[in-house]
Amino acid sequence: MTGTPPRDDGDGRDHVDGLGLADGLADGDLVEEYVTELDALLRGPTRAKSRLVEEARDGLTETVAAYTREGEPYERAVHRAVAEFGSAPELAGSFQRELTIAQARHTARAVALSAPFLLACWFLVRNTGAPQDSAVLRAAHLLATHLATVAGAAVLLAAATLAATGTLGRHLPVPHRLPLTVAWTGTTASVSMAVATLALATASVLAENWPLTAAACALAAASHALVAGSARACRRCARLPSGSPVAM
Repeated sequence: MTGTPPRDDGDGRDHVDGLGLADGLADGDLVEEYVTELDALLRGPTRAKSRLVEEARDGLTETVAAYTREGEPYERAVHRAVAEFGSAPELAGSFQRELTIAQARHTARAVALSAPFLLACWFLVRNTGAPQDSAVLRAAHLLATHLATVAGAAVLLAAATLAATGTLGRHLPVPHRLPLTVAWTGTTASVSMAVATLALATASVLAENWPLTAAACALAAASHALVAGSARACRRCARLPSGSPVAM
């Protein structure tokens, strides 16, 4: 990687443009300051983010060590290594694309695992023994039809996303707008689960086997929480600037 070379401002110290770390020589280890700044700029799944940050720390530390073995003073070796890697915002841009794809996969997996539970919940409601002439039950069945369609479409898109960012992604570039599409699909699915939770809670009042319906309601609520949080994180990642599309 290339970056801005150190400059001498006439005060006896080297600086690197765009790092936000130029005056930190006496305040601590510049390598750790760089890594801390990089970590603050990145958004994505914790494990994937930690791996990338550790890779940056290890690479920068090894480069500094190589320069010091050549006889460079430690502080100047740090500046040369950082100039070679690029500023933290520049490196974050290239890392963020990978993290955004990882978050899209996380969201797609949450949708693929949770949406079938929504269908199972409605199956339980339909067989709880509520009065067949109940207006509430008829409304629940009608709503179930629409939510089942939403859930089914979400599962199909989630499966396609996992394929596109997995096996196929090793050979083809991932579509640039796929993460944002997955984010809004997850949001739609989570809203459907929230509506399902309310409908299930209402239906449980009429159900003869209300403990079973209440359990289905709790399952729908838990699924909503799982998908909503992941979709929200995916929307944040998709809005961040990142490098060009990559193959996984």
